[in-house]
Amino acid sequence: MTDINRRQLIQLGAAAGAVAAVGATTKVVIPELQHKGLMSKDGVFDAASIAWADALYTEVFPTSPLILSPFSDALPIPKALRPEPKSTFSAWASPPGGGVGQQNSLGNERHQIWTSKLGYPDPIVYKIKLQVAGHSFTSSKVLPIDRAGQPTVSFDEQGNPLPAGTVRSLPKSTIYGFNGTFPGPRINAEYGKPVLIRFINELDQNPEQLDRQDFGAPDWSFLTHLHNAHTAPESDGNPHYTMQYGPRTHGYLPGMWCDNLYLNWPAGGDDREKQSFFWFHDHRMDHTGANVYKGMVGLYPIYDPKGSRDMGDERVGLRFPGKRTNNADGSFDVEYDIPLAFYDCALDDGVTVHQDMHDGLGEYPDANNPRTHPEWWGKTFFKHFPNHGFVGDIFTVNGTAYPVLEVKRRKYRLRFLDASIARIYEFMLMTSTQGPKSAASLGYGGDELQGQYRIPDGQQCMKFTEIASDGGILPFAVTRNSFELWPAKRREVIVDFTKYMDGTPTTKGDVIYLTNVMKMTDGRMWDSSTRSSPDPNYKVPVMKIVIGDNAPDYSVMPTANRQLASLPPLPSNWQGLLDNRLIFEVERGSVGGETEWLINGRQFDPTVPARSLKNPAGKTPLAQQKKGSFNLWEIRNGGGGWVHPFHLHMEEHRTVMRNGKVVTGGGDKAHPDDVSKEDLIALDPSESVIVYRGFRDFVGPYVAHCHNLAHEDHAMMFGWEIT
Repeated sequence: MTDINRRQLIQLGAAAGAVAAVGATTKVVIPELQHKGLMSKDGVFDAASIAWADALYTEVFPTSPLILSPFSDALPIPKALRPEPKSTFSAWASPPGGGVGQQNSLGNERHQIWTSKLGYPDPIVYKIKLQVAGHSFTSSKVLPIDRAGQPTVSFDEQGNPLPAGTVRSLPKSTIYGFNGTFPGPRINAEYGKPVLIRFINELDQNPEQLDRQDFGAPDWSFLTHLHNAHTAPESDGNPHYTMQYGPRTHGYLPGMWCDNLYLNWPAGGDDREKQSFFWFHDHRMDHTGANVYKGMVGLYPIYDPKGSRDMGDERVGLRFPGKRTNNADGSFDVEYDIPLAFYDCALDDGVTVHQDMHDGLGEYPDANNPRTHPEWWGKTFFKHFPNHGFVGDIFTVNGTAYPVLEVKRRKYRLRFLDASIARIYEFMLMTSTQGPKSAASLGYGGDELQGQYRIPDGQQCMKFTEIASDGGILPFAVTRNSFELWPAKRREVIVDFTKYMDGTPTTKGDVIYLTNVMKMTDGRMWDSSTRSSPDPNYKVPVMKIVIGDNAPDYSVMPTANRQLASLPPLPSNWQGLLDNRLIFEVERGSVGGETEWLINGRQFDPTVPARSLKNPAGKTPLAQQKKGSFNLWEIRNGGGGWVHPFHLHMEEHRTVMRNGKVVTGGGDKAHPDDVSKEDLIALDPSESVIVYRGFRDFVGPYVAHCHNLAHEDHAMMFGWEIT
């Protein structure tokens, strides 16, 4: 077993997954596979059935303790990170710059385009350290409960049991965070003002001697991706680049640093390609999900000062809500403009067995899995290799479970980000007379406990005015009763907190709940939503909003007929490109189990670009595009009842066809944002989507992948290149 590495193991298919899943019992299982004629490095295992593999790999997840006082902690709203003074960074042993060897601590890369080439000023420099730290999701007391929702035993940090019914305080969970926080820093950026971030790996340092548990990259490496900035490969943070250049491994190891240069320059220099909300997260090969779940999430709103269009000042330009305050160091804060990062987690109950393919590979020897971990009670639980994709039963916003946001009676700009591993949300704004009730007290159990709380009498009270998607500001504002938020997607909305949807005014002290109405009990796809078998009883309050005092408001609510942005044009003959499009089909590994996810029948190879399926012209071109070119790409969902949030790095796309129908003017009610730019394709089961996108300004390797991070980490990614 020791001479088969992880990538070879993944190739082995279902039976290999079964071997990995049983961890310490491999001495028993491997001879049995050999006896059956199934164990070999060359793969096959074709005789292994899905049922047989699944029988050996059993998924069990803990039930998190019940948070007894939800909606008592204030929502954390990160302030803008302050940049490094020039006098400080110019004195660094290796100061930032555009010369040879200045991009990383290895001295083997340079920035492909430095700011002076664009006529831009030198970049604003930030320093962010990757650090081990403790994080609290709530200050509330908690009650340990079992899967039936009944009080159950818990454990102290030595693993000693405490009797059922004992009310506890949660221990801190161990995170790997940007500057040791979760979420990490917020950088308020602007077009025309480049940013350089020096990321420094200090994950080998653990001064508090925190238990690292059994997830997070085992070599403590990181790789930061600014999703979805228009960025050169050396600063993109993608493994197709990093495995061949720079560190020439999965990521940057402890003691290393890299300078990611974000030019804040739209693709092709085209103002129509500007965006409005990025985020940065880890992208370390094979452990992206684990590192993101362990805390590697940061926020990067980007404003457009050109013509004062969208600069965080509601008195000018588009007049979106925002009161800007400039700081002396060049940074700035914007009041009434709030990023909201959503993340679901599960907390260890001390009785759930930890048993994972990574244990079988010996990546976490200190954990001694498979076994239970009563000493980890109340800390984050993660399984790298879940059947459908990891979902948790506690919902958090900006790192806090069930927070409270106090708002003034005025309009706000809310920027939504789904930073979860696999969960999709659907949000509505609701009032409730009776208030939240725990799902357990309502008689629910099992997966119905997810979200912990319900508002049985919840009623929609306000609407959202959507102004931006993951591709930037929409051409026209859209009024929404609800909207879906898929992993890695962003949605920006304006909410007027002065009145309800029926026109009656709000009053000080009124309470509104941001409510998730999409039930999704595993990562395969939702069980119910407003567009598919809605469950009227599933109303999970995620954040409490309390109306406060009046405040001046100079913002203007956009109307449906007021143009906000211009889209990059589609060529009139775009359909003439259909025959020569590149085609990529995402699918589950054909030999079964949950061993791998494939694209075009192959797992991710970080050393070469992928090859398209045969297109209508009869060709199977490599995923290589000439610099400055444009093309159609088709992404197909291979079926099986899964949904896939599929992300394309480097430039945004326009969706032109969905399931064979032209959607450039809208028309698909399930995906109304198809009319805008996007960086992530929401693939419903068995869907086919064709997008039009450009490949401008840079050359080199990039990736495309599923942003259900359990899928990405198990090979659902492909490399492509600009030549």
